[in-house]
Amino acid sequence: MSALFNFQSLLMVILLMICTSTYVRAVAPRLVDKNKEGFLGLFFMSARIGERLSPYVALACVAMAVTILAQ
Repeated sequence: MSALFNFQSLLMVILLMICTSTYVRAVAPRLVDKNKEGFLGLFFMSARIGERLSPYVALACVAMAVTILAQ
């Protein structure tokens, strides 16, 4: 099933995008910071969310892992 039609898969894709964007911005900030608008701006916004809400993102990742392991 596509990630667009399964809510749990959609949440997992969004969490992975946030975590990956935050990591890439920490390692190579120029890659993310130069694209603040347009489609690639989604990665910039995801990195901002990951930086500012990191405890909540971490809790969401742990919760997602528990639900996947419980299935």
